Amino acid sequence: MTAVRDAVTAVSAANPVVLIDGRSGAGKSSLARLLVAGWPGGAPVQLIALDSLYPGWDGLDEGVRAACETILLPHARGRVGVWRRWDWDAEAPAEAHAVDPSLPLVVEGAGLLTPQTAPLGDVRVWVQAPDASRRRRALDRDGDGYRPHWERWAAQERRHLERDRPVALATVVCDVP
Repeated sequence: MTAVRDAVTAVSAANPVVLIDGRSGAGKSSLARLLVAGWPGGAPVQLIALDSLYPGWDGLDEGVRAACETILLPHARGRVGVWRRWDWDAEAPAEAHAVDPSLPLVVEGAGLLTPQTAPLGDVRVWVQAPDASRRRRALDRDGDGYRPHWERWAAQERRHLERDRPVALATVVCDVP
């Protein structure tokens, strides 16, 4: 956590963008919440979890594409971005949310660090944890709703790891037990 906070401070920008990637259960969301709570200078920070953008259990790549197009690119251009939350129960897009380009932005989610998104992040974090720990945390958190989809989601994560090499795109690597 300290390394990430130090990296944000080193950016010396009023509206830095932090991208946090890692496999399911690695600790991305916890790290993001801690970072926002202890943000250097105490400025208001926008936090977006890709869990709110993935269009279902087969939507890792589509969620990342949507984040790039509707959040990261507009923010980089100094424009307001607008993204739509995915309603997992209705299996349909839901309400829209605006992203203020003048404010810092933390985006976290599996699949996030790609050759397309990396240039749009001032601080790029890869969170890694042992497979057994990740699985236990994810299933404890999401329970029976996630259990039947674990392997399906993990296959998408493996494709992301092979194709995008997110560890190599990271500026900070965090190991979580």
